[in-house]
Amino acid sequence: MSNYLLEIGLEEMPAHLVTASERQLAERVSDFLKENRVNFKNIVRFSTPRRLAVLVEDIAEQSEAMDEEVKGPAAKIAKDNEGNWSKAIQGFSRGQGLTPDDLELRGDYYYATKHTEGVATADVLKNIGAEVIEKMQFSTYMKWGNNSFLFVRPIQWIVSLLDVAVVDFDLLDVKAGRKSRGHRFLANRAIELVDARLYEKALQDNFVIAYAPARKLLVAQEIQKLADKHGWEVELHADLLEEVNNIVEWPTAFVGNFDEKYLAVPEEVLVTSMRDNQRYFELHTKEGKLAPHFISVRNGNDEHMDNVIKGNEKVLVARLEDAEFFWREDQKLKIDDLVKKLEKVTFHAKIGSLTEHMARTKAIAAKLAPFAELSDAEKADVARAADIYKFDLLTNMVNEFDELQGVMGEKYALLAGENENVATAIREHYMPTSAEGALPESKVGAVLAVADKLDSILSFFSAGLIPSGSNDPYALRRAAQGLIRILEKFDWQLDLAEFILEMEYENKEQVLEFVQGRIQKMLLDSKVRHDIVDAVIHASHFNIVSMLETAQVINEHKDHEPFKPAMENVGRVINLVKKAENLSNQVDSSLFENEQEKELARVVESLKADWLSLNNALRFRSIVHSMTPAISQFFEHTMVMAEDEKVRANRLNLLGQLVELTATLADFSLINTK
Repeated sequence: MSNYLLEIGLEEMPAHLVTASERQLAERVSDFLKENRVNFKNIVRFSTPRRLAVLVEDIAEQSEAMDEEVKGPAAKIAKDNEGNWSKAIQGFSRGQGLTPDDLELRGDYYYATKHTEGVATADVLKNIGAEVIEKMQFSTYMKWGNNSFLFVRPIQWIVSLLDVAVVDFDLLDVKAGRKSRGHRFLANRAIELVDARLYEKALQDNFVIAYAPARKLLVAQEIQKLADKHGWEVELHADLLEEVNNIVEWPTAFVGNFDEKYLAVPEEVLVTSMRDNQRYFELHTKEGKLAPHFISVRNGNDEHMDNVIKGNEKVLVARLEDAEFFWREDQKLKIDDLVKKLEKVTFHAKIGSLTEHMARTKAIAAKLAPFAELSDAEKADVARAADIYKFDLLTNMVNEFDELQGVMGEKYALLAGENENVATAIREHYMPTSAEGALPESKVGAVLAVADKLDSILSFFSAGLIPSGSNDPYALRRAAQGLIRILEKFDWQLDLAEFILEMEYENKEQVLEFVQGRIQKMLLDSKVRHDIVDAVIHASHFNIVSMLETAQVINEHKDHEPFKPAMENVGRVINLVKKAENLSNQVDSSLFENEQEKELARVVESLKADWLSLNNALRFRSIVHSMTPAISQFFEHTMVMAEDEKVRANRLNLLGQLVELTATLADFSLINTK
């Protein structure tokens, strides 16, 4: 067994593309080898800002031989009236590289059996440039020279080694060989690789740690070591650690400092300047206070580190000076003046101003208040927050650091004398800021967040600005997912269809389908079976919390012994009722003809009396353990479609009541029991 190394040398890639590109290369190489029947044991991935590489371990010396069977023409058209091979059979056999006499008749058809010999792996790998590298896809491309070829960054070199031998291929003007390159500053020279297996060691000898997990571990250890040395607390933010790891090849951590006077600026501003803008790790004292220091990571060794530290401090201080200035100047502004100016700020050209958006949000928030069981004080807080909650968009700080919108609104609102609930709601209405981001903690903030997101979705849909495919420029999918998650967290039993259908927006049915689609995706992502998801989202009520809860309950019971017969029984009832016409809620017990019919009616009445007091899990268990045994006995002893029209209608009405109960959870006829 051999080992194959493929390395693509590049100009520095953006940090956020490195890991995804590394993964894509490995997946494409794996698929390429499998398609060409070349067996291998494992693929090790490597990446730095300047290279993407894979080491294919224990790769076979040649591809597997293959016998392929191809069905040909029918026997009845294989020969003409004189017994000669027809043109159809001759053409088919030629296409398979055979003669008609090589074909085998089986039943009514001729078959060709083709044998393909294995190919030397080295010959297969010569196509890896065209079949793998050229087919890679990125969110950002570059074109260089006079080439029409696009790639994430210009390709500088390619290494292609099968053990110790070069596997030749060309890509543009780059010829694959055995020469890599060391660190751009510490070892800016060609490295002649002798053996594919020695790749990682050869690069490390030239100040490049190519294995990303090892490099990330070293970055984390160096940062933690410095923090421990000075008695500081440091949080190794996963996203920041990943980003830093993807901009260095030889990491060396260092400590920088800034003047304590900047600590008068809110911590969130300082942290944003350090973490988001400069890729620094902020530090805290053991008491939890922000320290006037930071840790950063250099792409190099510790030589001339004093100059590096001074340069980083200088860049940070320039940003902190701006932040301090904005902080002082913003405190001179009046909230009411800023709110007034929002009348001239466009939410969207087809929708109107931010002031109009806030007014609609306020109306929705008032409509949500009963579902959230807000007190009178909380209702007043929601109303006040809705009147002003976008004011900080016109502050200097948010204009410079847009990621602080809401955060600075809370700070400035408190300074202006707004109560804590109002200030908190201003910050929380943006939450969650990502698919799995933190949710509001306060009810006032949650109501404002739901109202803001709901108006955004409804307004954009009304204007015909509806997401299609992967296109979602206004992040409406994220807004819908946030809305769903907030409703679930606070357990607000809201029928969204009833809630929005009486409101004055356009395309409301499409909005419901859109939200339904997000619920469906969230449930599928949480491994709920597809048919269960379909059943739940077709419940009679558009109660998001109920849908999510019911899906999990049913999914947990799908492998239990009573599940299949229960779903079959309920499904049978639903299908009967769907075909019935002129159903009534009235059931006449005097028309019952057997005990089983009476027992089913008793069960239905009992469940109707208790239904609202039961949670979804108890409702589902009642369907399985109380309702379906009665249904089973009913069907065994009762002919639903009786000749007597009144008896038949009465029985269908009884089954209709049963369906009305079950439909609040799901359309159980959609659940697959096969």
